[in-house]
Amino acid sequence: MKNIYALLLLCCLLSIQIVCAPLLGQMSIDPEKITIVRDQWGVPHIYADSDEEAAYGIAWAVAEDDFESMQHNLLAIRGRLGEVTGAEGAGFSVFSQMLGLEIVDERYAGAYSPKFQLVLESYAEGVNAYAAAHPDEILLKKLFPITPQDVVKGYMLGIAALTHVPDYVVRIMKGDIYKDEVKGSNSISISKNKTTDGKTYFVANSHQPLEGALSWYELHVETKEGWNMLGATFPGGLSPFIGTNGDIAWSHTVNYPDLTDVYKLEMHPKKKHMYKLDGEWLELEKHKVKFKVKLGFLKLPLSKKYYKSKHGLVLKSKDGYYALRYPANMEVRGCEQWYYMNKARNLEEFKQALKMQGLAGMNTVYADKDDNIFYHCNGLFPYRDSNYDWKKVLPGDDSKLIWEAGKFYSFDSTAYLENPSCGFLFNSNNTPFTATCEGQNIDPNSVDPTMGYSTNENNRSLRFLELMEQYDKLSYEDFKRVKFDLTYSKPLATPQLSNMEELLQMNPDKLGKKDAEALRLLQSWNREMHMDNEDGAALMVMFIQTILTKLRKEHRLVVGNTLSEEEFLAALRKARKHLKRHFGSIRVPLGKVQRHIRGDISLPMSGGPDVLAAMYCKPYKKGQLRTFAGESYIQMVRFSDKGIEIESINAFGASNKEDSPHYADQMERYTKQELKTMTLDKETIMKNAERVYHPMVKQP
Repeated sequence: MKNIYALLLLCCLLSIQIVCAPLLGQMSIDPEKITIVRDQWGVPHIYADSDEEAAYGIAWAVAEDDFESMQHNLLAIRGRLGEVTGAEGAGFSVFSQMLGLEIVDERYAGAYSPKFQLVLESYAEGVNAYAAAHPDEILLKKLFPITPQDVVKGYMLGIAALTHVPDYVVRIMKGDIYKDEVKGSNSISISKNKTTDGKTYFVANSHQPLEGALSWYELHVETKEGWNMLGATFPGGLSPFIGTNGDIAWSHTVNYPDLTDVYKLEMHPKKKHMYKLDGEWLELEKHKVKFKVKLGFLKLPLSKKYYKSKHGLVLKSKDGYYALRYPANMEVRGCEQWYYMNKARNLEEFKQALKMQGLAGMNTVYADKDDNIFYHCNGLFPYRDSNYDWKKVLPGDDSKLIWEAGKFYSFDSTAYLENPSCGFLFNSNNTPFTATCEGQNIDPNSVDPTMGYSTNENNRSLRFLELMEQYDKLSYEDFKRVKFDLTYSKPLATPQLSNMEELLQMNPDKLGKKDAEALRLLQSWNREMHMDNEDGAALMVMFIQTILTKLRKEHRLVVGNTLSEEEFLAALRKARKHLKRHFGSIRVPLGKVQRHIRGDISLPMSGGPDVLAAMYCKPYKKGQLRTFAGESYIQMVRFSDKGIEIESINAFGASNKEDSPHYADQMERYTKQELKTMTLDKETIMKNAERVYHPMVKQP
């Protein structure tokens, strides 16, 4: 999300007065009652009697390791991120104001249970306590104290991003209403009737940025009120978003139903800012936001207008005015739903949490100790007129197309699947209608067509199903091989390059000598993206890097896109020349080109775009590529009559502070596809503790 994306968001800007958060009341949490145990990997295990005490401890522990990213989230909702990170941050600051986060202030008092309101307040108190104790780490003056409402607004901003609302903003501002880029994540549940050892298997394998406000942070929380969860959250989250509590495990993947509607407004030919609705001319509400953007040592003050209509947010594009309507700014209970998902002990309780419908989108894949496996393609779906194609731009002059806010289809009307007899469920951002073996999938006719569920596959979904066909039953090692698979299917099925296989079969004899050599290498390549592969993997990753950069600039990074032979050969030629110039040969091990880097550590990295063990890179020094997204936090779980077994890994380490011993101590395992053993057992955790302390109590 750099350059184009950031600068385009920057162009969408709006005006909402930012009011400094009021001071919170006197401290109500006694830090001495909270114990933080750091294990050998630096992962915090937070123990407390009450959930609100634990929330305070979570805030403190996360801030110790990544206070900077926590503040980035806060700066975005306060409209000040651009003062720290420049144009990219300013874009998100502006978008957060357009999102309509004032709904949090309006609904906060009556939106939550009394217990969860205490949890929210205590989390904010923990953040403020850390800020007060570490003033040298505060990025901007007057940023603290924060309020519980700020915490909720951070959640809403994240949920909007995960349900693609910023993508629509970018498209409108570019005057090109094109489809989403395909993003990644995997999750798999395997029933015990499909495993050789009779255990239920589960993997959480979200593909997120490896660093920053949307990167994963691992933690464990346990209270005497039944909150016991080991998993991962984003900096600024008050509970794990994915993971296990010993009885159940779940993860999310990004999904692609139709959750956002775009309307083209008919504007008055003479009167400015007047739009037509039901035969009448109405005036757009005009707004403006003021913000600053860091440019070197300067902070450039800027402002930009935006508008509102009866439909919602309105943006001016080069070919007119467009309105956006989306559920991500109509529901404030996502944070509470995750809290109750944490505390569910079985499938029925988990479903009850899902029925809150606090989350606007995302898939959920689930498994539990009772051998239930479950998949849900979630969304807040409004009641829409089936006579219209809601995936296209809609006419803005008919109020009947402005669906009612807050009135959505129930959980039972959405796409979900439970305990298929063939014993597995999965999602890799593919269509919900291929979540298991053929013949046992969700019937597309069972859901309302206006929900707009995706019907697309990708390499990961096709490769997973291809691998599963090999097994009547899987061992745990088989399961790991599937999860860490590095191979492209044949035919090669990359969503944005739909004719890639056809192009790969081009006759090299018709090409020049050097181009023919490169094409023959790809034709003979075994389609594996292992770091040691020197027979085509590096050439392919450079080709993909080249062509995806081109398509992104041209707004053609869409499902079903095709390449001409000329485009294919031009990108292949550029990749070939790059490898020859920087590495002396097109036959170079992938790991020499693709690196996993933090500080002074640089390690070879396997993976590539849209393989199951996916990896995405950006250009780095000396012709190398540096990982920035893809395989991030991984948790693997086995349930059996004897209990639960847990393994996990994160991309770098538990801390984002360079002076920490846990800044990069998981990197080598991560690059080797090795996991670390984790546990929920307090006695074991205490026995192997590296450090035990209370928040605000200085340690020697």
